[in-house]
Amino acid sequence: MDLESNFEISRTSEFILSRNFTRVALQFPDDLLKHSTKVVNSLRNKLGSANKVGLFVMADTTFGSCCVDEVGASHINADCVIHYGHTCLSPTSTLPAFCVFGKASICISRCVEKLSSYFWTNGKPIVVLYGLEYAHAISQIKGALVEAMPKAKVELNFSDVMCSIINPLEDHRKSEGLLGCLGSCTSNNSLGAATGTRYSLGGLIWDLPEGQRMEDYLLLWIGPDNSAFANIVLTFNGCEIVRYDATEDHLVTDVSQQKRILKRRYYLVERAKDANMVGILVGTLGVAGYLHMIHQMKELIMLAGKKAYTLVMGRPNPAKLANFPECDVFIYVSCAQTALLDSKEFLAPVITPFEAMLAFSRGSQWTGTYVMEFRDLINSSTLEVRNQPEEARFSFLKGGYVEDFELQENGDGDNEISLALGNATEKALQLRDRNPDSLVKGIAKSGAEFFVTRSYHGLEMHANSALPEPYLIGRSGKASGYKDEQSGFHEAIKLVLVG
Repeated sequence: MDLESNFEISRTSEFILSRNFTRVALQFPDDLLKHSTKVVNSLRNKLGSANKVGLFVMADTTFGSCCVDEVGASHINADCVIHYGHTCLSPTSTLPAFCVFGKASICISRCVEKLSSYFWTNGKPIVVLYGLEYAHAISQIKGALVEAMPKAKVELNFSDVMCSIINPLEDHRKSEGLLGCLGSCTSNNSLGAATGTRYSLGGLIWDLPEGQRMEDYLLLWIGPDNSAFANIVLTFNGCEIVRYDATEDHLVTDVSQQKRILKRRYYLVERAKDANMVGILVGTLGVAGYLHMIHQMKELIMLAGKKAYTLVMGRPNPAKLANFPECDVFIYVSCAQTALLDSKEFLAPVITPFEAMLAFSRGSQWTGTYVMEFRDLINSSTLEVRNQPEEARFSFLKGGYVEDFELQENGDGDNEISLALGNATEKALQLRDRNPDSLVKGIAKSGAEFFVTRSYHGLEMHANSALPEPYLIGRSGKASGYKDEQSGFHEAIKLVLVG
């Protein structure tokens, strides 16, 4: 491995010196952590002894490794973060970042041979997307494809890398979603003036001519079947998609298995509609706009008459979420490439903010459009679910009409919310009947109600008895022979063992 080229030592040093950073955090994923010491030594040699720059290696990030770990960098008062490896290029909140994508190996001649033969038979216009680790070879692939298909009248649109330097986003509400650059980034390539529609997703940006739609194009993905590819498949689920696996040198034309994820996600939306208590999982503490998204989810859940709990636990797993059995569904507020969790092993489904808006907004219908970036939902207006007359809702899972429970009225102010929570708690505590050992079973509408309907409450104090329980003095001595045991017994044991 060429350390200088793969880890961009020269460009990284230029970025640090040009901005006069003195404390720099180097964020490595698990698979690249073994190269961290060599990278640090190379950077120190390139920066020179005269420049006293502190370099700090970060590993084992709290959340997904594709996001810039601003929380970890703040622990050492870093001025910036150098992010290595796969990244989602989500805009940061407080710290600038320089992303080193790496350079994955790819055989350009074999790739061009596979693609050109398929393009000849297809004939549709093509948009080429790729993993950022293959960005170094895209210009050569583009030139080789043009030479291999000189007479073919096939429209080729290659995407460009949107940025490698991420500056903190001052106003997260200025995000334009799929029609503009997300965040404030410094581009490496000059795209020229756009005369049509501009798209950006996963750190890539491309333009389509005026009047053209993405559904009219064939999408080619160069890279592995990872979270970035899943983002492409779900966002552009109406397009024909093929994938070239550079590692296996194989062209995959059937991505129906990936598109089946949409059916699973629609099922989770229907399950979320029947939920009473919703847990909001905080999956990032650095992506710009995550706090606004959490508040928007809380407001949406409250308007739907449900109870919300906010949970911060790092990377969620079934064991962690099993500690909150009162939650019927969880909303995962995270970047687009870590938002999709395979929740088959979880006790409750985990959905995205977009799916939550479909589930909790009365009258909303899914048109097939799927939004992965939660920042694209910040400026979208939620439906006024409580302005409509109350009516029963048909549940596909229960097979009948159900009425949504309204925990509290739409109140403005903390006092009204606190009063509503107090009333719900008081109601929950009154679920016990005259027999203290029996419980009135029912559907819990809050955490307090769920707690009293449980058969086990942990260690319980019996307040009816005022007398303290008597205590007993335990044994003393060694486990091989306590003082209250007879010595003859131990002598017999020794004889048996010796014999």
